[in-house]
Amino acid sequence: MTKILAFVGMPASGKSEAASVLRRKGITVINMGDIIREEVVRRGLEPSDVNTGGVGTELREKEGRDAVAKRCVPRIKDASEDFIGIDGVRSVPEVECFKEAFGDDFTLVSVDSPLDVRFERVLARKRSDDMKDISELKVRDERELSWGMGEAMEVSDIVIENNGTLKEFRGKISSLVE
Repeated sequence: MTKILAFVGMPASGKSEAASVLRRKGITVINMGDIIREEVVRRGLEPSDVNTGGVGTELREKEGRDAVAKRCVPRIKDASEDFIGIDGVRSVPEVECFKEAFGDDFTLVSVDSPLDVRFERVLARKRSDDMKDISELKVRDERELSWGMGEAMEVSDIVIENNGTLKEFRGKISSLVE
């Protein structure tokens, strides 16, 4: 059976950095946001925050709050690897979908980081769908909380604080993997 280490957290909390630690260790990572971005491209839309968020919301409304997780499960099973990371769990129904598919081999890690620290990271990373000011980050927080992110963070198996240096955070994730 495949061991799954999945990350949940507010935008720019460190989920993707945690996933990159796994990748550097040779562990395959499935990014749930990529599933949505692929759908945005498939529809011929510009990959903006508004379009990505809109498609994410629409998928969840039409196919259920676990729609993105359901699309990930076959990819995980097809990968036939011993250990896989998942970047970007957003809700309890997604957690339940993964737990149903993988049972006790699924571990959810909540990455916790304050708003001001997260906004500094947003400015530094310069992604196409990122927010330009802190009010936009708050809007994105609200959207993701409306999908059930807060509840998913509450049911996590492990909480990792990410308010120190990048090196400290990477060390915490490495220790977790080992």
